[in-house]
Amino acid sequence: MSLIQFTDKGLYCSAGDFYIDPWRPVQRAVITHAHSDHARWGSARYLSHHLSKGMLRQRLGQDIALQTIGWEEPLHINDVELTLFPAGHIVGSSMVRVSAHGETWLITGDYKLEDDGLSTAWEPVACTHMVTECTFGLPIYQWQPQQQVYHEMCQWVAQNHQQQYTSVFYAYSLGKAQRIQRALAATGLRIWLHGAIANANEALQADGIVLPECHRITAETSKADIEGQIVIAPPSAAGSSWLKKAGRYRDANCSGWMQVRGNKRRNNSDAGFVLSDHADWPSLLQAVQLCGAEKVYSTHGFTDGFSRYLREEKNTWSEAVQTQYGGEEDSTETPGGAA
Repeated sequence: MSLIQFTDKGLYCSAGDFYIDPWRPVQRAVITHAHSDHARWGSARYLSHHLSKGMLRQRLGQDIALQTIGWEEPLHINDVELTLFPAGHIVGSSMVRVSAHGETWLITGDYKLEDDGLSTAWEPVACTHMVTECTFGLPIYQWQPQQQVYHEMCQWVAQNHQQQYTSVFYAYSLGKAQRIQRALAATGLRIWLHGAIANANEALQADGIVLPECHRITAETSKADIEGQIVIAPPSAAGSSWLKKAGRYRDANCSGWMQVRGNKRRNNSDAGFVLSDHADWPSLLQAVQLCGAEKVYSTHGFTDGFSRYLREEKNTWSEAVQTQYGGEEDSTETPGGAA
C-alpha cells in the first residue's frame, strides 16, 4: 500500500492516520494553506504552519483545535515523519513532505517559484513521489517578471488618477490582494479595501506580517474619500452596488487567467493584469525536475495534458488525479466582507 492514498475525503496517510487538505471533515487534517478550497471547516484537529494560524482561525473558527509548526521542523506521527516547506503561494503556504517505509511524498498544495517578497520563497524538496498542482499546466501560461507587471499596474493607476478616475482592482482577499497593496504603495495614493480584504490584513498582521497602510471601506466612508484613489476588492464585488462609493472608476482583474485575451472580454473589465500566485508552465516543469520525483501525480488544473507531456516528452512516470481543489475564493469570502 502506498504511503499516500487518494480517497473520497482527500489525500490520506494511513501510517500516520491523517489527511492533507481534506475536502470532508476528518479526525486529523494537515492544511497546506488557508484558501477555502484547501482549508475546510469541520475536522476535529488541524495542523499547519505558524503563519497560517490567524487566517485559519478567522475562517474556520477561533476555537478550532489547531497545532502549528515551522518550516523544516520534522514532526513524527506514529512512524511517519512530516515536514513543512515553503510553497511561495501565499503567506504561510506550505508543501508537505511525508516520509516512511522507504517512500518520500511531497504534496505541493498550491505554489509558485517566483519570490513575491511577502510569502516565504519556494524551495525544491527531494522526493520519490510528487503530488503537484497544475492550475496553469499548459504552455500558453508563461508569466512576465512580477516587477514588470507591477510597473504596468502603477502606470495604469497614474493615468486613471490624472483623468480623475478611481482605480479598482479585483483580487482574492488572501494572497493576491496583499501583493497588490505592496505593489501600489509606490503610487503614493490612498489604498481602500473591501471588508473581506481588510479582515485578511488584520489576521496576517496579527501573525507579524508587515503590510502597507490601507483603509477599510465602511458605511461611514464617503465617495469624496475614495474618488481618484485605489480600491482593492474581491472578484465578487465586480458590478455590485458596493462600488457606488468609488465614483467614476476603471476596473482591472489581476489573475493568471488574463493571459488569455478572451478572459478579459468575459470579465468585462477595463484592464487585465497577468498576476498569478500559481506556478506557470515553465515553473511547473522546473519544480518537477528540481524535486526529482520518480512518480508525479498532477491535480487541479490541466492535469491530463501536463501528465501526458511529462510521460511523452520528459520520460517521467505521471498520471492525473481527480481532487476537489481549485477556485480558491471566487465564491467563498471572509464573513463580514461586505462592509
